[in-house]
Amino acid sequence: MSTKEKIKEDVLLDVLERKQNEIILFNDDVNTFDHVIETLIAVCDHTSEQAEQCAIIVHYKGKCTVKTGDYDDLKPRCTMLLEAGLSAEII
Repeated sequence: MSTKEKIKEDVLLDVLERKQNEIILFNDDVNTFDHVIETLIAVCDHTSEQAEQCAIIVHYKGKCTVKTGDYDDLKPRCTMLLEAGLSAEII
């Protein structure tokens, strides 16, 4: 194996091993669909269609992954969701 091929393999393994965190949004009996949708658009950079689909999934399934990425990006977003009165956590 050449040095170039070894570097490519190492980079691919690093990418595969890197854990992506998720913000999970949970259903509640307090927030309206409109509030959830508006908050997801503002905090998670969703389109209105994405936010609406997530709100529907949360309503019927009880929870939904609303954002994936690095922990450092997700932490402030999750905090904003919580401050908006939504129930969410990073896993």
